[in-house]
Amino acid sequence: MTSTTAPKGWQRLAVLAFWLAVWQLAAMTLGHGGLFLATPWQALQALARLLPTAEFWQRIAFSALRILAGFALAVAGGLLLGAGSARWQGLRLLLEPLMQLIRAMPVASFVILALLWVRGANLSVVVSFTHVLPVVYAGVLAGIADTDAQLLEMARVYRLPLAARLRYIWLPGIFPAFCESCIAAMGMCWKSGVSAEVIGLPDHSVGDALYRAKITLSTPDVFAWTLVIVLLSALLSVAAARGLRAAKRRLCGEVRA
Repeated sequence: MTSTTAPKGWQRLAVLAFWLAVWQLAAMTLGHGGLFLATPWQALQALARLLPTAEFWQRIAFSALRILAGFALAVAGGLLLGAGSARWQGLRLLLEPLMQLIRAMPVASFVILALLWVRGANLSVVVSFTHVLPVVYAGVLAGIADTDAQLLEMARVYRLPLAARLRYIWLPGIFPAFCESCIAAMGMCWKSGVSAEVIGLPDHSVGDALYRAKITLSTPDVFAWTLVIVLLSALLSVAAARGLRAAKRRLCGEVRA
């Protein structure tokens, strides 16, 4: 039986340096001044040029507010629908085909359909909501299924109040699966939201900037905006995880998740 240990800091840096070297070599091999593949240094230069501009932060704020709004609506909807489906089998059977359809539908197809119903400025809200909802819904169902049945039976026998059942049985039982689904959904939320913006091209959005960089052959800018999207997704996933753990400590009185 082998034991696994977390990689050390220098190991992570070595892996990062390796892939940066691969990226650099690939860009040098393709040549053409980074037209087809920008070098890491060109991407960082483009990012450094974008960071001080007001337009950059306006685009970040525009996209972030709408994508996070879609995420928040999906979390609320996933909680309600997941709890309802766990309680009523008929509702679960009714929603299952819809959730499967949303999971299977390509983002591009849904964006084109959504453009018939909503303005381009609100497109990322709708797309983020629909692509996060099934993930949170499945997490809530899994969490409820994993809740200790013996504890629930004990609560029923001793007529534990509903508030106490929620705080000491349901929330701790549901939280692990719900937390994992929210963290995974945050990354999906950004990818689907920005993909919607690239197709819908709402003014002042990150997706619009990414598309403009592409059609003007500003490859370093494409890489810079892509790096921004990746970093924002990672940072917000970490923030979501910490926020959920803090909420659990507050509601359930536990020291750690």
